[in-house]
Amino acid sequence: MITALAAAKAYANSGAMGVGSIGSIGGADKKGVDFGDILKSAMNNVQHTSKVAEHKIADQVAGKAELVDVVTAISSAEASLETVMSVRDQVISAYQEIMRMPI
Repeated sequence: MITALAAAKAYANSGAMGVGSIGSIGGADKKGVDFGDILKSAMNNVQHTSKVAEHKIADQVAGKAELVDVVTAISSAEASLETVMSVRDQVISAYQEIMRMPI
């Protein structure tokens, strides 16, 4: 089973997110990445990989694609979706923990 941290690191290593600049001190030449932009990027990646998988499935049904390509596209879409779901779960968990804090 993939942990949320492992999934986030794998996603960051894929180059889809600029995790290295999160929380950086904003200077003239350094700009931190907005968390909302990271989520948008992740959602766009999930949407793109899902569409690629759908097109591969349609191509395979039409006899234009190999089954291996379809399985690879589906696996990629599944990994992207699991990553986003792991991040979502961690955000919800952090929110719930903050809400339990005494004032």
